[in-house]
Amino acid sequence: MLKLATAGLLAATFLTPSVLASGETRSMLTSWYGPGFHQRLTADGTVYDQEGFSAAHKTLRFGTRLKVCYDGCVNVVVNDRGPYIGARELDLSKGAARAIGLLEPGVANTTVTFL
Repeated sequence: MLKLATAGLLAATFLTPSVLASGETRSMLTSWYGPGFHQRLTADGTVYDQEGFSAAHKTLRFGTRLKVCYDGCVNVVVNDRGPYIGARELDLSKGAARAIGLLEPGVANTTVTFL
């Protein structure tokens, strides 16, 4: 029983960033995903809409709202897990990536503000 409780505590710690103040800004290596995942369930159980404004992150809580900026800015909600390629930290839906000009480069550093 203790092992299970400890595992739960570790998982909760892992999924909760140390500081998540509204207005906090960080740089994140960001990519986008879409066609192969469109209409499938995301990790939080919602249906993925590649043209919507959502994001995947490895540890941020589902429902976390972010303002992501590259050539433009867009507000997204974290509803999925990933990305799992190299040092990438954030995966945007195709619609969100299009809105900020990230489709062509595919991967770039973005400015992310916690809302």
